[in-house]
Amino acid sequence: MTMNINWFPGHMKKTKEIIIDNLKLVDIVLEIIDARIPNSSRNPMLDEIIADKPRMIIMNKSDLSDPSENKKWIDKFKSQGIPAIAMNSKENVNVDRIYKEAKNLLSEKFKKNEEKNIENPLIRMMIVGVPNSGKSTFINKVSKKKGAKVGNRPGITQSKQWIKTGSNIQLLDTPGVLWPKFDEEVGLHLSFTNAIKDEVLNIEDLTLKFLEEMKETKPEALKERYGINPEDPALTIYEAIAKRRGAIISGGDYDYTRTANIILNDFRSGKLGKITLEKA
Repeated sequence: MTMNINWFPGHMKKTKEIIIDNLKLVDIVLEIIDARIPNSSRNPMLDEIIADKPRMIIMNKSDLSDPSENKKWIDKFKSQGIPAIAMNSKENVNVDRIYKEAKNLLSEKFKKNEEKNIENPLIRMMIVGVPNSGKSTFINKVSKKKGAKVGNRPGITQSKQWIKTGSNIQLLDTPGVLWPKFDEEVGLHLSFTNAIKDEVLNIEDLTLKFLEEMKETKPEALKERYGINPEDPALTIYEAIAKRRGAIISGGDYDYTRTANIILNDFRSGKLGKITLEKA
């Protein structure tokens, strides 16, 4: 079974224009990615859009991903000349560390400032990221305000906005942006993490795909959470979970939609454990 997922609403095109038009206003692009899918949550269009502008990566939602994989990804990004920091924006954002990494990236600029006796000048950063990567949560934690709307639905931030922080960092937020077309694995991973809205997908097919992947990569997580045999076919596992969770409709049939929501929400909330779907 294959799933074709194409997703490029009009506001995504507008976001690309916002990024291009405002690059000259910032010192650094701060890319927020989902630590569970470090590859799929990086927009390949960004390389072309931001060109040689200095870049940092925040591997957000690191509380939901495998710590050992976090380290491997940080090392991989470092080898590409991009500093990366793993963090859980819901709990804590180490602004001092972000500022320190930014200073290292902007060493030439800071050298000139030091000559003028300016110790810690303001650094302007543009925040970019796919929908539901946790950008708004990150911004609210850094600014200690509720300036950016936050929700479980992707794409809530829909306009350009500057945010002041308590430190010498000023943030330019941009709406979450995806790209016109991606391969099946990328599309599925973005869907598993809810970067693509469930409403535009067949959630039952999506859940079958998720179970197939878990059978291959994290069978022990399925066994521990649901008490099923991970060697069974994905549909058998799906129905066993429905039965165990009491997701039965009139006539004794399984409620596949309700079960799909149970399984996907378990993954998205971390109840299935700390899972990184993509290896460095």
